[in-house]
Amino acid sequence: MHLLLVHSLFFSFGLVRAAVTAYGPHVQSPFGTTTAASASYTGSASYDRTVLQPPPPPNPPPPTQFNVDLQTGDVSGVSIQQQGSFFGFSIEFSVTTQVLGLNSSFLQVPFLNLMANLRQRGGSVRVRVGGNTQETATLVASTPDGAALEKDYAGISNPTATPPLVFTSEIIKMMAEISALTNVYWYMGVPFNDTQHWRLQIAEVGEAMLGDYLIGLQGGNEPDLYSRHGHRPDSYSPQDYTNEFGLLIDAMNADSNIPNKNLLIGPNLAGVWSPTDIWETGFATDYNQNLAALGVERYPTDNCYAQFGIGTPRSGQEMFPTFLTHQAGKNIVAEFPGAPAYAQSVGKPFIMSETNTASCGGFPGLSDSFGAALWGIDYALQLAYSNFSTVLFHVGGQSVYYNPFTPPVRNQSTYQQWTIGPVYYSALVVAEALGSSNIAQVLDLQANDGNDYTPGYAIYENGQPVRVALTNFVTDPDGDSDYTASISIGGTVPAQVQVKYLLAPSVSELYNFTWAGQTFGGPFSSDGRLNGTLDIQTIPCDQTNNVCRVKVPAPGFALVFLTDNALSESDQTSTMTFPTTAYTNLHGGPTITIDPSVLATSNGEKGFANALAGTSKGRQMSNALGLAQALPSLVGVIAGALMIGRLALMR
Repeated sequence: MHLLLVHSLFFSFGLVRAAVTAYGPHVQSPFGTTTAASASYTGSASYDRTVLQPPPPPNPPPPTQFNVDLQTGDVSGVSIQQQGSFFGFSIEFSVTTQVLGLNSSFLQVPFLNLMANLRQRGGSVRVRVGGNTQETATLVASTPDGAALEKDYAGISNPTATPPLVFTSEIIKMMAEISALTNVYWYMGVPFNDTQHWRLQIAEVGEAMLGDYLIGLQGGNEPDLYSRHGHRPDSYSPQDYTNEFGLLIDAMNADSNIPNKNLLIGPNLAGVWSPTDIWETGFATDYNQNLAALGVERYPTDNCYAQFGIGTPRSGQEMFPTFLTHQAGKNIVAEFPGAPAYAQSVGKPFIMSETNTASCGGFPGLSDSFGAALWGIDYALQLAYSNFSTVLFHVGGQSVYYNPFTPPVRNQSTYQQWTIGPVYYSALVVAEALGSSNIAQVLDLQANDGNDYTPGYAIYENGQPVRVALTNFVTDPDGDSDYTASISIGGTVPAQVQVKYLLAPSVSELYNFTWAGQTFGGPFSSDGRLNGTLDIQTIPCDQTNNVCRVKVPAPGFALVFLTDNALSESDQTSTMTFPTTAYTNLHGGPTITIDPSVLATSNGEKGFANALAGTSKGRQMSNALGLAQALPSLVGVIAGALMIGRLALMR
């Protein structure tokens, strides 16, 4: 099978500036290094270099030598079977044309590479396209300037200034092509702002174009916040939501263009109501045959005061220590007592549809730190252990700190590429920890007598431990807080184990992370492929005493592979990636290289469609050179490239 990709071939010469409609896209701003004590950065949050002070080593310090005894056979306390795609992403609808691609002919190569990395490790990837902007999104035949997605800032609502969207079927067609290349499965959402006139086109077109790759349709996004945001009366209740959900089901049942009636997900609560409030209305039992899953959304805290002047003032430095413990993930799980078990009792998976470090964009120096990567790993594994079936970490625009990955604002691919955040490293690690067997079961080891700074998990398959995940949340440059876990297995240990390490000098480090010796680099430096020499440590075991001693630096994470098969299952072969072979050279005029076997380009420019958008207004707009302004002599090249790509994608 030939995989020929076509993306945009746009050229910026500074000779002509397009007349475009301003929909509020962001402009990338210069950035500089700041410190937590004197942070005065005013550019895009995604590139803020605020560095926090790492918490000092705890006193008393955690023990630095402890045993990890792994049982075999019928092990009590393990989770339900988990898939390698457990850790996925939730992409705000308004930024899809920046993260996924311009349209079905112009896919973002770095995004394809990032998804291919995860597919290689976990077998597939789960991605939600939604968020606040799904609630008012309208599918239209076309937009005024030909873009696949546009914002209407005249209709802004919500404290977060979320504008309504209009989009074309190109968005969904683009998703289908990404699925064909990287095995991504999608969640979307039916707009819930007008329950008298349901806009079901997203379900109709989604099912028609995505087929089995569409695995869920949210009915309502955080309905327990509707009254606070002015979208429902103050009296709006769980029963009211359940009644409206029933109206949605009636409308879908009456729509012959929606063949699959059982893809809905609810209640997707933010935390004002509890899941029990919804269960008591009969939601999960009355609508069982129409539900694909039960879902919730939760952030451990928020930074809304800094962003919008609402809520409680908080600082990243103040909050940082609260993320660097095993208890952090357990606290979130504790907000859903009995919910995963209830979901199992009605035959549905229980999913975390949206999460990240903090709502309203996260915290500078925290959400983009190595500490957030360690937190993301422990949090995700705690959810897996607690019988959640999926967790989706949110991706916003330029105005947030927590993005797993962020494309540059403009087409500057010769010297500015994507910025990969810490949570994407978490995703890689968790995909490898769970592997691609789809029968992994997770056990919280309560390691080191349950010490909060040194959590550990065992991953089981068919009753046998295959991997061990060990975290050290402590930062100690002297090395005094490095610990050694002595792993024993019922029966006998192997002659050796292999270990991959996630490392950085400090939990406050922003970009200098390595996973098994490889990295995505710093800001504007990644095409979605890992760089560097792979470094997998081989550690001999003491079979006489049935122990394998694994050291974990402070800070750091170690993934221990107990068998060769466990390693090969999690990281099978070289990742099939998608190189960028055509790009804009802003310094020396257009540079075009069309590889005969792979045709791929960087993100391009076409008025609004090029500018990286956020979910809030108030940002500057960029001047963009649209395709119509490219030199006429280039039209033939572009048209030929598009034809080759379309033929290739049909093969």
